[in-house]
Amino acid sequence: MHAAPHIPAARGTRPPHWWAELPLLALVYAAYSAGRLLARGDVGAATGHGEKLLDAERFLHLAVERPLNRLFSGTPALGIPAAFVYAALHYLVTPAILVWLWRRHPGRYRLLRTWLLLSTLIGLVGFTLLPTAPPRLLTAVHGFTDTMAEYASYGWWGGEASAPRGLGGLTNQYAAMPSLHVGWALWCGVALWLYGGSRLTRAVGLAYPLLITVVVMGTANHYFLDTLAGCVVMVLGLLLARPALRLAAAARGVIASRASGGAPGLHANVGGGCETSAGERFPRQSARAGGGARGAAAAGDGAARAPG
Repeated sequence: MHAAPHIPAARGTRPPHWWAELPLLALVYAAYSAGRLLARGDVGAATGHGEKLLDAERFLHLAVERPLNRLFSGTPALGIPAAFVYAALHYLVTPAILVWLWRRHPGRYRLLRTWLLLSTLIGLVGFTLLPTAPPRLLTAVHGFTDTMAEYASYGWWGGEASAPRGLGGLTNQYAAMPSLHVGWALWCGVALWLYGGSRLTRAVGLAYPLLITVVVMGTANHYFLDTLAGCVVMVLGLLLARPALRLAAAARGVIASRASGGAPGLHANVGGGCETSAGERFPRQSARAGGGARGAAAAGDGAARAPG
């Protein structure tokens, strides 16, 4: 049986301390959430972008959202579980995989964490540059049903996608492109596939992103092209993760060097306190050393210069 491919571990096998890691993750998530709110854009433009995505999918014969949405909205046995999956799993599974990597695979954690965070920030750029209305917010002529709103009585969400009932104003409903539901699920799937250690976890790693892809389209929260864009964002984040870690390590080295008073790349006390003079083969003792040490050094010089 062939070994599974793996992402090379970053230098060092110790993961960051949890008390330093939690504020970093919280900061990035807060920036992501705040950015979604600030990147609302014009509703008319967002709706226009959504309609153009549908047109592009029809041209490419990729428009699969409508039949999936009809199936989910017309079949409560599918639609209700899908609503729970959309509203909850990305908040539960992604942090759980992070903690699992931190505890069980410390040599891989830093790289995979950086990959996830960078991809999330890249996704935020997409929300800002291309505000997009999801299929459920298009006019009725397009034939989509808001599955989350239809089954809202079964859960905590309201008519604003996965936002808890009454808190719809705290989310941006026009951030459909790219789909980070799919992007984060892909990240989780890769982690489980590479490091799960069993056929079951590898099967879950394969099935989870596929499940989320079907759910986000069946609930009319994303277009098929959104899901592809979510995968592209994750690829970009992976390509940037290792250079970002090298840059961060170099920055830490410079900061540590300046804090210790030395030049970058040199230990702070190399040559510190030594005195030399012309003709000496070895530096004299530190200025803090006693006179006896200087005398011994001088005697040694004299003996070395005496004729044999």
